[in-house]
Amino acid sequence: MNIMQSQKKILSLILLLAVVVFPLLPTPQFWIIQANYIGLYALVAIGLVLLTGIGGMTSFGQAAFVGIGAYTTSYLTTACAVSPWLTLPIGLLITGMSAYVLGRITLRMSGHYLPLATIAWGISLYFLFGKVEWLGKYDGIAGIPALQLFGFDLAQERHLYFLIWAIVLGATWLALNLLDSRAGRAIRALKGGRTMAEAMGVDTGRYKILIFVLAALLASVSGWLFAHMQRTVNPSPFSLAMGIEYLFIVVVGGIAHVWGALLGAGVLKLLADQLQVLLPALLGSGGNYESIVFGVILILLLKYARGGLWPWICALAARLVPPVKKPVLQPAASTIARREVPAKGSPLLQVEQISKRFGGLVAVNDVSFGVKAGEIVGLIGPNGAGKSTTFNLVTGLLHASGGSVTFNTENITGLHSRAIATRGIARTFQHVKLLPSMSALENVALGAHLRSEQGFVRNTVNAMLHLERKEEQELLNEAARALTRVGLQHLMHEQAGNLALGQQRILEIARALCCDPLLLLLDEPAAGLRHLEKQALSKVLQELRESGMSILLVEHDMEFVMQLTDHIVVMEFGAKIAEGTPEQIQQHPAVIEAYLGGIE
Repeated sequence: MNIMQSQKKILSLILLLAVVVFPLLPTPQFWIIQANYIGLYALVAIGLVLLTGIGGMTSFGQAAFVGIGAYTTSYLTTACAVSPWLTLPIGLLITGMSAYVLGRITLRMSGHYLPLATIAWGISLYFLFGKVEWLGKYDGIAGIPALQLFGFDLAQERHLYFLIWAIVLGATWLALNLLDSRAGRAIRALKGGRTMAEAMGVDTGRYKILIFVLAALLASVSGWLFAHMQRTVNPSPFSLAMGIEYLFIVVVGGIAHVWGALLGAGVLKLLADQLQVLLPALLGSGGNYESIVFGVILILLLKYARGGLWPWICALAARLVPPVKKPVLQPAASTIARREVPAKGSPLLQVEQISKRFGGLVAVNDVSFGVKAGEIVGLIGPNGAGKSTTFNLVTGLLHASGGSVTFNTENITGLHSRAIATRGIARTFQHVKLLPSMSALENVALGAHLRSEQGFVRNTVNAMLHLERKEEQELLNEAARALTRVGLQHLMHEQAGNLALGQQRILEIARALCCDPLLLLLDEPAAGLRHLEKQALSKVLQELRESGMSILLVEHDMEFVMQLTDHIVVMEFGAKIAEGTPEQIQQHPAVIEAYLGGIE
């Protein structure tokens, strides 16, 4: 269901109001303590939402980072008499450096290897805390001083509540700001796969490390607060079991939703406490029934509210509060610098004797062709001819075994896809690669990722502090302009996953146009489209050519290719067998042989 922003804002305001009012009421001390624990859990869960729910990287080791923050302040305040407020930046520094080193090692892994690596990390640090003499071994450290702030003694739980929840709400604000930005689109693109994100110019390695470190820092702050609330620490709260519980929190609350982290922490903590009272009374104290009940709850949740409680509640709210339809964004005049377009007819792309071998298999064998500025070139051939492999060699997804690729007078052979994107080549994909939960406008704005003038660190900091609004509006204007160019401006606020296949393919073209390319590469853009959708796509491509855009396309639909292209290259079994105008190709004996098996 498409959950409108208005419902989310109303629910967020209700939750915010409840947090502020709660301690001002005559609330029993027990519930204040419970709320403090919920805040500590929520801090770790916010980081896991960024890392796992949005970034797609599962970590079981967040409890270890909580332990670093807790043990750093515990040891320094008790053994070295360092101020608790000074131990916070020290703990963050140690945590950040540990997370960066660990991230550089583990985030290169894929599949199940990354979760296994974080499990190993969590177990290792747990036993380290329990074996080191000066950390108190398994007895831990006691006598940790309470926090003092502006004359308030934060040893009192009601006073500490305000500090904990001020930090939690601040972290929530920073996380929401980050996700609603250029950097946030890049982070959300990580879960869609590296191939698409890199082709749009996103440095996926940097953004993976960024959210890994951010999640670790939030966990470290939680550990710092935990140590000064408990006034004693030992390894037990930082075990692998606690790391699994943090993941359980975000699954319950809504793994891809920041507010879901707070909701999940509250539900899980309160439910755990109530079950510890109710289950022994009902079933006796002879078994660990809480784990069984939690398992059943998780199964029911995955069946009936797979996305977690927060989106489920938002969906219910959508029935009560009428959605506010966003107005179609009217793109203003472009304020972002554009590339200088080469003169029509001048050489733009030149592929010289390029080849690709996979072991003993020769997929592409000494293929040469060129694309001139302002023309559409088709790359055709039977299935298995090597078209897509050639396409991927040009765009840097594959590295050539031999030959060269020259683009706009520069040799780009061997460059990775992100570097090629910076030089003015944009592409679409044979199988549509969009982010279905994001709007069409946001998907297209991802194409403008490289068109920011700010550096990585500055852009991230400005995004979290909400200081990049002017640049963000410029990028959204560019996206709206690209959507208008392909005729999809009326769908800019629709979720990309709700669009028809033909609209999604055109949406991919709009995203590629937002890169401000000199050359547009389209991989089977008409595949799976109906006749009217093909006509609409052909019209869009013809208009792009008339505006000066150069296009190289791989396509199986011969009628579509013959009516659209200026020049055609034909491949069979990895080799070029013909090249010429559509009229020449239709009469070429080798092409007829390849497609029809010869003429009697």
